[in-house]
Amino acid sequence: MGLSKLVTTTALAVFGVAGAATAPAAGATGWLLPHPGPDGLVWVNEWFGDGGVVSGGASTRLPTVLTVACEGGGDVAVTMHVRQVQVAAFPVDCPVGSAGVGTATLDPGVVVGSFTVGVDASTQDVRWSLTVTQPE
Repeated sequence: MGLSKLVTTTALAVFGVAGAATAPAAGATGWLLPHPGPDGLVWVNEWFGDGGVVSGGASTRLPTVLTVACEGGGDVAVTMHVRQVQVAAFPVDCPVGSAGVGTATLDPGVVVGSFTVGVDASTQDVRWSLTVTQPE
């Protein structure tokens, strides 16, 4: 199993354990954010409602970029924590019929090792996608 598939599988397993979100609606197609490629630490291709991820492997020498896209009406509040300290927080409006996108870029050394990302959706009908990357 490739690293990016393993990370995505691990992230989705966290959702299942937490039970924080509902199953994706039938008929939803197309990803809101593309696969992040070799710079990616995490990719959640699609989720509905509240959720989040726990991951590790962040390098101290690279910047970290957290991106969330959403649609369906309402909004999401995004937070990122490292060692229980909030290092990023931003809202994203989720229009109907198109995607809203929000991004936080963190300097090298801010995200070290493991981290958590939480997505608090205003309704369980909000569809969202998430990437965490460390571009070289």
